[in-house]
Amino acid sequence: MTATVSNLGETRQRKRRRTDDPMRAFDALPPPLRRWLSEAALPWSPKSCRRIWQRARQDGETVEAVIARLDRAQAACLTRETPPRPARRPGERRASGQNHANPTGPVVSKLH
Repeated sequence: MTATVSNLGETRQRKRRRTDDPMRAFDALPPPLRRWLSEAALPWSPKSCRRIWQRARQDGETVEAVIARLDRAQAACLTRETPPRPARRPGERRASGQNHANPTGPVVSKLH
């Protein structure tokens, strides 16, 4: 049995069922927005990109400013994409043996 392959990659973003034709929506985008979307690191929907584009253009932003806004939005999403650090099991030690509260070395307790 073969595994189902998806073009969405590994992302923590929610997947949504779409009722519109994403290719038709993509083809209707302005050329600079289509170019940005084709090079995007995340699976953006044409609808969400168009919404950002239209709002920014209505505010009087230039094409370059809109692309910069999209880059910032993508950067914010990518920061949320970083995988969480794996949890340690109870009693498991750090591999480095260092105490991260005191990076200079292990904690030495002074008992009098």
